[in-house]
Amino acid sequence: MRGVVQASRNAAAAGRVRRVGLRLAIAGFALWCLAGLGWTSPAVAAPAEDAVAGPTPPEPPDYKMDGYRSPTPATLAGARVLDTAAAEAAWRDKSVLLIDVMPRPEKPANLPAGTIWRDHARDHIPGTPWLVNVGYGKLSPDMSRFFADSLTALTGGDKAKPIAFYCRAACWMSWNAAKRAMEWGYQRVGWYPEGTDGWEAAELPLEPATPYRLDTPPAGAR
Repeated sequence: MRGVVQASRNAAAAGRVRRVGLRLAIAGFALWCLAGLGWTSPAVAAPAEDAVAGPTPPEPPDYKMDGYRSPTPATLAGARVLDTAAAEAAWRDKSVLLIDVMPRPEKPANLPAGTIWRDHARDHIPGTPWLVNVGYGKLSPDMSRFFADSLTALTGGDKAKPIAFYCRAACWMSWNAAKRAMEWGYQRVGWYPEGTDGWEAAELPLEPATPYRLDTPPAGAR
């Protein structure tokens, strides 16, 4: 009889543990959703970031194809490298068009029914166009066309107009984008490697970003 009672108590305790674990899992998932870290389906895990700490690498011979969130080189051959002071000066006197190329996950076409997708919010340098996902090492034909057409629209077709690319610190997207712009014939290309991390650390203003669309030029398109 004592063994039956003990077994019953053990089963009840196990049930309580399962219920507590379930509540904790639900709470954790809710916090993840509120943080806006991508899609909010329990069947989809949050993507892990690459390591951002480490030694400064040399320039690769071509585009960076993976590990985009990792230490970047100190230079980009043919481009002017801007620190935060230079980027601020260029922004204030409008001598250089700063272009945000921070990536953002696209909504998958095959999400399960009922899955809620949350686009990740982005704060960036005020008045600058945000060209989403143009900094990958390999671009699809559609993305390459969007990038090229956007640069043409933003510069008025003037390939001598000064432009500079940024995303955040330890982000290869801006390095790739600047390199590609030079290969397309843009003559005065800059790269701001500290990006919004350096900008925010200097206590400079940020504003909510909206992805650039070719039919609606942003206020920063000069």
